[in-house]
Formats: sequence, C-alpha cells, structure tokens
Amino acid sequence: MAGTLDVVCILVFVVIGRSSHADGVTVAGVASTSWPFLAGAVAGWTTVRAWRQPMAIVPTGVVVWIACVTVGMVLRVVAGQGTAIAFVAVALAFLGMELLGWRALARLVPTPHRRRGDMEAGAGSPDPRSRPPVGDRR
Repeated sequence: MAGTLDVVCILVFVVIGRSSHADGVTVAGVASTSWPFLAGAVAGWTTVRAWRQPMAIVPTGVVVWIACVTVGMVLRVVAGQGTAIAFVAVALAFLGMELLGWRALARLVPTPHRRRGDMEAGAGSPDPRSRPPVGDRR
C-alpha cells in the first residue's frame, strides 16, 4: 500500500506539472516525465529497505523523498530532459510534501493495531514497561 501511495504521489506531481506547462497529459508524456522519479523512489525503497517500515517518516519517507528527487534529476540529465534550478526546488518541495505528508497523515488514523497512546509516542506497539505490575492493576 505504501509503495502504491508513493507512486500515486509521483504521478500527481507529474500530471500537475505537465498540465501547468501545457505539455499535455498523455500516457506517453506522463511515462516519459515520471520514470526518472519512479526509478529514484525504487532506489530509495531499496536503500532503506522500506518494506520493513513503509509508513515511517524517518528514515523511510525521507530517504524515499531524497532519492526520488536526486536520482530522478540525475536520470533526467542522462535522458536529456530539463533540470532547471526552479524545477529542482519545486520537485523537492512538492514531492517532500506528498511523500512525507501522506505518512504524517497516516499516523493520525487509528488502526486496530495501534492504540491512541502508541501513536502519540510514535511506537507501533505498547511499551510493556509502561504498564503497572499485574497485582497493581485497578
């Protein structure tokens, strides 16, 4: 699910960018613009082993975000696509907002596996040391 959300975020970035520059939102155009960023996200996922903690903002979200933009821009240069400074800045800001933002929002949604106190502490499971001893439970 996390990988799918990352792909959707990258595609949203690409579609908005292409439509705002009158490049047209065609399948070929979106594929041409998105593949470097998707490859960067895959590099980030692999580097951080994102499948272990896919929802974590740190390190997963940050590594995927930075790899997505860095590798994406390098691949765009290799492919002869543009990498103007303003584009790099927009990509960093927008993809950061998206790739980190959905993870931050996901932490606010209670799930059966996390209790409210666990989410606030940032843990995935309760700390057994925070519970009173068995005889002292009230």
